[in-house]
Amino acid sequence: MKITQNIKIAVDAVVFGYHNNQIQILLIQQKFGKKQWALPGGFVLDKETLDEAVIRELKEETGVKANYLEQLYTFGATQRDERLRVISVAYLALINPNNYILKADTDAKDAQWFDIYDLPELAFDHKDIIAVGLERLKAKINYQPIGFELLNTKFPFSDLENLYQTILNKKLDRRNFRKKLLSFGILQETDQYQKVGSGRPAKLFKFNKKKYKELEQNGFHFEIKFA
Repeated sequence: MKITQNIKIAVDAVVFGYHNNQIQILLIQQKFGKKQWALPGGFVLDKETLDEAVIRELKEETGVKANYLEQLYTFGATQRDERLRVISVAYLALINPNNYILKADTDAKDAQWFDIYDLPELAFDHKDIIAVGLERLKAKINYQPIGFELLNTKFPFSDLENLYQTILNKKLDRRNFRKKLLSFGILQETDQYQKVGSGRPAKLFKFNKKKYKELEQNGFHFEIKFA
């Protein structure tokens, strides 16, 4: 059977960050065409793997090298790109925006962080891709520790509470949340404190990297109760 095929393969990176109690998404402004805002990404080169392609595109267009990347979903609607038939393999990334200085290059005119709930008009089907990424993020916090990639090295426990509440967009049962999370052994108290608001200084915590990686590899079930 003769097969006629003219399909391009691309990768897109759904990069989430957390800053000022906001879940943020990293976007680039296209340098060519309509110059819309879009997810970092581009076409896969002939001698690249998918992973290599998304790492390269993210670095080239934003200056970011994500330590955490996982394949999210494949988007292949026939009309998703008006220029030609493109199948995109999307990746999910989690990073701390404080650790990077954005630098747009190659096909990107600009690179910026946006509040996940206040996005500009986006190119292609990238709004749908981000929605899938956000649902994956919400699901992940029930079976995998979230925070190591998004928070500072040392942080008050309230930062972790706020992170979970922001992702889920719900108020937690704070006492239950603290008790259950500490029981997993992934948090270590430090001897340092930080002034938070008008109250007394809060003790800082850090992640137990070894225990964190064990739970990350083996998975864990964390039933979250809400207020």
